[in-house]
Amino acid sequence: MAEPTSFSRSQRAFGRVLARGDGACIVLFSLLGQAFHGALNGLGAALIGVLHNAVPILAVWFLLAPFVRTYAHPTWRNLLTTWILAVPAGVWLRYMALGKPFDQGFLAFLLVTLGVTLAFLLAWRGLAYLLWRR
Repeated sequence: MAEPTSFSRSQRAFGRVLARGDGACIVLFSLLGQAFHGALNGLGAALIGVLHNAVPILAVWFLLAPFVRTYAHPTWRNLLTTWILAVPAGVWLRYMALGKPFDQGFLAFLLVTLGVTLAFLLAWRGLAYLLWRR
């Protein structure tokens, strides 16, 4: 088998950087949401909040990413495809795991999660693309 080119190594490295940053955006969403709602009371509460709010989304996100080629071929389209599939599925998984009702609270949480994670991901990816191209 031929040795991977420096471009493919560079592309894989960029994908790993993007994956870490995407995950950080979702965790940041969880932490800021907890702070906004006054639920960020120490490290234990923060970790439980991340477990309840971010982990279901992260699980779906990183399960879907190889199929969407989110990091193997990091385009805006692949990012948006992963986001629009993973965030609603992750929020649904969160509600199922916590035994919460699918009512107006679900819809409100879903819409806020979609909006905030999209803003964070677009800002992060834009910055990452600018810095990586230097």
